[in-house]
Amino acid sequence: MIPLRDRNPTRRTPVVTYSLIGLCVAAFAGELLITAVNGDAGLERFFEHWGAVPADITSALESGNYFGQATLGMLTSMFLHGSWLHVLGNMLFLWIFGNNVEDRIGRIPFLLFYLVGGIAAALSQVVIDPHSTVPLVGASGAIAAALGAYIVLFPRARILSLVSGFTALGAETANGSVAFFAHIGGFALGVVVGLILRVVGAGSARREPPLNPAPGPMG
Repeated sequence: MIPLRDRNPTRRTPVVTYSLIGLCVAAFAGELLITAVNGDAGLERFFEHWGAVPADITSALESGNYFGQATLGMLTSMFLHGSWLHVLGNMLFLWIFGNNVEDRIGRIPFLLFYLVGGIAAALSQVVIDPHSTVPLVGASGAIAAALGAYIVLFPRARILSLVSGFTALGAETANGSVAFFAHIGGFALGVVVGLILRVVGAGSARREPPLNPAPGPMG
């Protein structure tokens, strides 16, 4: 089952979450244009250039090239998606869980957390399969981080399909296979960050929803 919404109203407009969704949708529209003009081969070349290629990242890190095209791919890859199902599924998860985490920790901190989560997810996959030449694409790792933080920050939120839905975040590689360790890495980072935030009381003014909240705006 895939979650459709949660009963967890926000206090303010989730500008960053909206912007991330908009960027991912715009990037996917660009992918459709590339495919229309240059075919599948053109899209594959695009993914190889802007996706996160573990073998290239490994080589770059070993040579000390920390800010080249290969490492930049860890950032740009989280805005790319391999199919309609991939982008729509990821954006649904980002819409449901990202807005509450953004509301809790603030807009700029959430943006930084999201990007770091995506990079951590890519690095997790690189560690497991350092010589793979298949590009990683998708926001799944960053969204998994947001999901991990959500679970910790809002443990009483009613999300019936949370666990089974996590497995439906979508493909993480350009060839359609699932990069499980990217999901795990992002999720683990989110849980750790969520625990730290709870310990230090960050965003504690944001009251958790009761177990049986009254009807209201849902995020």
